[in-house]
Amino acid sequence: MPTTYAETWFPVLVQIIIALGVAGAMIGLSAVLGRRVRDTVKSTPYESGMKPVGNARERFSVKFYLVAMVFILFDIEAIFLYPWAVVFRDLNKSARFFPFFEMLLFIVLVLCGFFYIWKKGVLSWAADKPADEETVEEETKRAA
Repeated sequence: MPTTYAETWFPVLVQIIIALGVAGAMIGLSAVLGRRVRDTVKSTPYESGMKPVGNARERFSVKFYLVAMVFILFDIEAIFLYPWAVVFRDLNKSARFFPFFEMLLFIVLVLCGFFYIWKKGVLSWAADKPADEETVEEETKRAA
């Protein structure tokens, strides 16, 4: 067992030095040994196999940000719930009351966020009607 401060943190220092050395060697070797071919195909942006069309400064739908909120919501829940469950099991019976209601409050707040995004329609993945179908429906209503 290490007895001094230096003996305790020396393995961590060695691991950091080795990691930096390996990363630096990989980057250096790829720069030295790698071929550099420059042409128009390599210079174009790649987006899932499709050629880029239009301006890069287009607006995103609000649903995009709400879907991101869903992922963040469940990540935060998992980050707090697992360590709490591990610690909760080790508590004695009399000390479990307060942490249980704290987690119950946390889950209620997470569910409030979940119901908010549900109400906003983030979880409905059905595509909106195309404009052509809407005009056909309007014309058939007028004709009838």
